[in-house]
Amino acid sequence: MSDDGRETLGLADDGGTVIVVHSAASDVGRVRQVNEDSYLADSPVFLVADGMGGHARGDAASRAVVETFRRHLRAHEVPTPEQVLDAIHSSNEAVRALSTDGDEGVAVAGTTLSGVALIDAGTGPGLQWMAFNVGDSRIYAWDGRRLEQVSVDHSAVQELVDAGLIAPDEAERHPERNVITRALGAEEFVEPDVWIFPAASRHAFVVCSDGLSKEVDDESIARILAAGGRADELVAEALQAGGRDNVTVVVVEAEVSAGDDDDGATRDRQERVPEETAPRDGGAR
Repeated sequence: MSDDGRETLGLADDGGTVIVVHSAASDVGRVRQVNEDSYLADSPVFLVADGMGGHARGDAASRAVVETFRRHLRAHEVPTPEQVLDAIHSSNEAVRALSTDGDEGVAVAGTTLSGVALIDAGTGPGLQWMAFNVGDSRIYAWDGRRLEQVSVDHSAVQELVDAGLIAPDEAERHPERNVITRALGAEEFVEPDVWIFPAASRHAFVVCSDGLSKEVDDESIARILAAGGRADELVAEALQAGGRDNVTVVVVEAEVSAGDDDDGATRDRQERVPEETAPRDGGAR
């Protein structure tokens, strides 16, 4: 399954525009029978959700996130940060509603969520990017030369790496490499990591499930992007490397034309300043 698009969003405040080009692709992989990943690639919101809980529950959990975002945020209209956060919290409620009681206790549905959205915070910097993450799906920033991981994995091995107990190259071989510490649906209240930074004249992101990041290293992702690669080429690379999980990728690039806004050049020179969020703590396994 793949999806490519190009859209133009108008900026009412200064007459400028944002041209958004995206590509998205998802594949069940070479081992799994059901694709529990879902994605939304509809300007100005781009996200990936990687469902957990086994077949129907995982699939339903990730789809519930996409459906909730579609209900809360209008396509082609730039939302506020509060509207994006409301969609995240409502998604958590929708996923929790899928959990069922059985003879062996509660069968919990859960999903990761990673994404980016163009937002209007109503403040001086104007149009901004909002990146948000719960779980171990990832967000990368791409400036045409360098790939940088924006999100921080909510995983047991990442906590071990942060504590200095294992080296980063040991994480993929660690027996707890698939244990995540935060997910939608796991708790009554979910706390996403959030980063806010100005929308430069041109900016690109890769949002993906761990089916890409666990099969394809950052250097290879950057090589494909530098050659003009799209989401389906990144998915193909993951499949060639083994495809041991569902793999979903969204690549989005936006070019901002500030119209008569003379502050545009100033905004372009601003460095990204991440918004700090609460440290990782307990969550779903």
